[in-house]
Amino acid sequence: MAYRDETKTVQIGKKVIGGGNPILLQSMCNTKTEDVKATIGQILELQNAGCDIIRVAVPTMEAAMALTEIKKAIRIPLVADIHFDYRLAIAAIECGADKIRINPGNIGAKERVQAVVDKAREYGVPIRVGVNSGSLEKHLLEEYGGVTAEGIVRSALEKVALIERMGYDNLVISIKSSDVMMCVKAHELIAKKTRYPLHVGITEAGTLLAGNIKSAVGLGLILNQGIGDTIRVSLTGNPVEEVKSAKLILRTLGLRKGGVEVVSCPTCGRTCIDLIGLAGQVENMVQEYELDIKVAVMGCVVNGPGEAREADLGIAGGIGEGLLIRKGEIIKKVPEKDLLPALKEELDRLAGKLE
Repeated sequence: MAYRDETKTVQIGKKVIGGGNPILLQSMCNTKTEDVKATIGQILELQNAGCDIIRVAVPTMEAAMALTEIKKAIRIPLVADIHFDYRLAIAAIECGADKIRINPGNIGAKERVQAVVDKAREYGVPIRVGVNSGSLEKHLLEEYGGVTAEGIVRSALEKVALIERMGYDNLVISIKSSDVMMCVKAHELIAKKTRYPLHVGITEAGTLLAGNIKSAVGLGLILNQGIGDTIRVSLTGNPVEEVKSAKLILRTLGLRKGGVEVVSCPTCGRTCIDLIGLAGQVENMVQEYELDIKVAVMGCVVNGPGEAREADLGIAGGIGEGLLIRKGEIIKKVPEKDLLPALKEELDRLAGKLE
């Protein structure tokens, strides 16, 4: 049963997933892996944003060779994404990949898959068996009458069984679809059939708006059932946004603590400050704090103090001025231009940055 408290533990670099360990956040670089400087720069940015595991594309031997230098400069596990060429998987392992992602179905002959498995065993590197709805085999499409959750699960488990027969079980499974409800159903099915840890995501989810909504719905439904050991929010955009969204999804579900949660009102006709701009500035500012608190950003002083009562800190706007609030109590009134600095000072005090 692949419910997260019961899954097999798998070590990826210095991180461990499965067996009830915390759900880890994963993202993927959109740089050319061969461009070592750009790739390292993006990984460091993702590390600082809270990414736990990073994946890079390895479409060429030059990209595989680049892993050696990349690995030296980062502190989170490095996953190599391989398609078609088994030699790239072998080279990636030899060059320091902490995990490889393959679809055995497009690696080719059984002997080639065996060569990859043998190299993974030699280096103790886990294999993520990845199946997407768009890569289902012809016989499964015919048997199930098209792409179905059942077909996705069957495809993944057949590939897992192939590697098991080769004597290797250091595995992670991912089954993804851009169809949210199909993806949810597939995870519900596979969780009942295996104990391998599951990497969960809605593939090709879309742009920042559409991708976040689809990922929040899909991941929320899956994770809330106790399914999933690592997650990725797939967005067409800056991968740092993937990490921010994934953290928020986990915090919203009560599956991760730490980090400042920002709540803000939707604005109304009483709002006399730039609440939209202010809320955005607050959300960006709090990223640097590891505090496990809630900060409220309210648009008016009519309901602000009351609505912010459940927050640890809050600001509420007035006409060219606003209130700084702590635990529902008004601390002081400040000009609008000083609201953000006043809030930052309180955050610094809570974080121990001020004496």
